[in-house]
Amino acid sequence: FRRVLFRSKFHKLKYSTINWKKREKELLKLLDKYRSKNYYDCLVPGSGGKDSAFTAHILKHKYGMNPLTVTWPPIMYTDYGKKNFDNWLKYGGFDNVLLTPNPSVRQKLTQLSFKNLLHPFQPFVLGQKNLAPQIAQNFGIKLIFFGENESEYGAPMEKNKSPKRSKEFFTIKKIDSTFISGVKYKDLRNKYKFSYHDLMPYMPIQEKSFNKDIETHYLGYYLKWIPQENYYYVVENCGFAPRPYRTDGTFLKFQSIDDKIDDIHYYAHFIKFGLGRASHDAAKEIRNKHITIQEAKNLVKKYDGEFPKT
Repeated sequence: FRRVLFRSKFHKLKYSTINWKKREKELLKLLDKYRSKNYYDCLVPGSGGKDSAFTAHILKHKYGMNPLTVTWPPIMYTDYGKKNFDNWLKYGGFDNVLLTPNPSVRQKLTQLSFKNLLHPFQPFVLGQKNLAPQIAQNFGIKLIFFGENESEYGAPMEKNKSPKRSKEFFTIKKIDSTFISGVKYKDLRNKYKFSYHDLMPYMPIQEKSFNKDIETHYLGYYLKWIPQENYYYVVENCGFAPRPYRTDGTFLKFQSIDDKIDDIHYYAHFIKFGLGRASHDAAKEIRNKHITIQEAKNLVKKYDGEFPKT
């Protein structure tokens, strides 16, 4: 219930209160601070889905930045997801760092995550979250752009008061306190014989070695973030194509479609919490004024909790 209230307040703020012209001026000032003619001046993590494709493309082609894109790949690519990724780089004109993690390590961590947490997607989430600052630090890039702010999907309103993602999100004081796939770091080392280097891509940067000059911002803080509009934009500019059929468990075709594990992830979420993919998608469509509450109820009743047979 609290999440519903936060979402409602955030979207009222987004459509009625925020001065978006002022926010865009703040963005321009930030970009000018880091703009470079000789090097990558920002980093955009993503897979070529609608949101990351929109972020990278508009930064380069509207605002004149030179982003390096970086990708933690899906666990199991869909054919159309891989094609969207290739088109993102081709039509957007981006350099890309693609880190493909050790397949045997990823397989075991995914298995453990499914068995311990009923969350087969967690190793992917950890890798995707922690890769961007690691690559930025190695390349000497001091500005990272993510797409939407957490408030977009129900995090507390306080998250929207700052355009930045906290450094604590990417760092950790002691490695031994890390959990991956529901298992303590030291147990992964001792019981499962993983080395430090096996697990490093999944872990936050140690606080003492993190470059404090790196800033991480949300483009959705500066520009009004409407997922469906992002979809139309990347279809036109990045060669993005929706799934060729409706996604199991929901009524949409264009969100989170590049990884086959995604469908199992949302089904597991329904088992644990009673909320499935259709509930999440319908709520976003209501908040962005694309469907009515009654239409959403009908869609949830029809599709929520559908087994991902595809």
